[in-house]
Amino acid sequence: MDLFTILTLSLVLLLTICIFLSWSKQHGNQSLPPGPTPIPVLGTPKYMDLSASTKNFPKLSQKYGSVFTIWKMSEPVIVLCGYETVKEALVNNAEQFSERPIIPVMDLSNEGYGFNGRRWRPLRRFTMTSLRNFGMGKMTMEKRVLTESKYLIQAVSETGGEPFNPTIFLAMAAGNIIISVLFGEHFDYQDKQLEELVLSSSRHVKNIFFSPLSMLYNIVPVLLRFSFIRQKVLKEKQFLQNFLMKYIKHHKETLKPESPRDFIDVYLLKIKEVEHEIDPDFCDTSLSIMVISLLIAGVDTTASTLKFSLVLMAHYPDVQAKVQQEIDKTTNSLRPPEIMDKPQLPYTNAVIHEIQRVLDLSPAALFHAVTEDIKFRGYTIPKGTTVIPFLSSVLSDPSEWETPEVFNPGHFLDEEGQFRVRSAFMPFSAGKRVCLGENLARVELFLLFSALLQKFTFTLPPGTERQDSKYLNLNKNKILASGQICAVPRSLSK
Repeated sequence: MDLFTILTLSLVLLLTICIFLSWSKQHGNQSLPPGPTPIPVLGTPKYMDLSASTKNFPKLSQKYGSVFTIWKMSEPVIVLCGYETVKEALVNNAEQFSERPIIPVMDLSNEGYGFNGRRWRPLRRFTMTSLRNFGMGKMTMEKRVLTESKYLIQAVSETGGEPFNPTIFLAMAAGNIIISVLFGEHFDYQDKQLEELVLSSSRHVKNIFFSPLSMLYNIVPVLLRFSFIRQKVLKEKQFLQNFLMKYIKHHKETLKPESPRDFIDVYLLKIKEVEHEIDPDFCDTSLSIMVISLLIAGVDTTASTLKFSLVLMAHYPDVQAKVQQEIDKTTNSLRPPEIMDKPQLPYTNAVIHEIQRVLDLSPAALFHAVTEDIKFRGYTIPKGTTVIPFLSSVLSDPSEWETPEVFNPGHFLDEEGQFRVRSAFMPFSAGKRVCLGENLARVELFLLFSALLQKFTFTLPPGTERQDSKYLNLNKNKILASGQICAVPRSLSK
């Protein structure tokens, strides 16, 4: 038998063994939730494409129920649909569903630190405490946002009522707010450094979470061993790190332990406190990773939500007029709306919440994993199994929302027109892994949205037709990418 024949037979034997082992793993555990039949070795690649999750998961849920299994090659992935199911997992069984699976691209970017590695508990606990001390959700944070709203209003005013894409202005505003907390800086909107920073943050988010290539790398992580691929994945992270290093260096040189100025200062003090430990959680590397994580979390989602808010108001002028009327009545047009005004602005608050519900910015929450074998809804989910809470199914659950497919601020108003809290409102996820920046995002959305509507009426560019909820739902990504509006000063539009 010649060498070629031996190699061919060996390869065939190896492939046969791989296929058999994969088939055995995929079909050997009968206690998993049902789901589409996987292909040996490949799994169910069609359903692992999260960009199509809003189309695929509802169909799978109708067929298999609120808990079903898809496959990442030979590994099961459990998808949770509907408010009751997601709540039971993330809230009622919060600890058991609090782990994160290994996500290769994210793991590469975070270098083992960040909120998704094994060190997440001490890092998250310290970060929450530190941000709270610097005003997250308190009066000092409100002052930061109100101050930034003046710069944002000025930037929008300079568009002169001409069509413009508000994304960059909104990203700069959100960026300046989180930057002021992280390293005490404020940039002018004309400063190219700020523009480069927020654009790089946005690209980094897309590279890590949403690009087709990152999905491929997560499924076939061996590709990340190639240096040119690693460089491509980490390009924006490297830019952000280089940008931040000068501020971290300056903070080290000017640090005064008795009077920390911002997040970087308190983190440097924590590093000194634990420097005697072997492999400490707090070090220069984790500081850089944490600042980048907070920066990208604080810019992209808030800017995207505000962008969609303004475009939506241009499509719904009656809703916009009612919000403006409520704001004018409460403030007498003499001052910007403040957090204390929320009880007097129930309709405005309802509109902001309904915009978030309709936008559904993160259809599938960042993956979870179970910390132990758990019985859940009649099935057994093995320890370490990846879990996807499908938040879209919560925000559009017909058993929780009266008109789930329609933009309807009434979802958040009671019979007397007062704001009502809805437990199925989970745009920030829920449980132990709820978005760390939720409080900041809520303050920013309320204050910036109401400040902009107090000063401007947002209209569609000439020749653009108003669209209904169905169109807006189907074209959210297009709107976020390129939607233009006009900002007409209220004094001219009245």
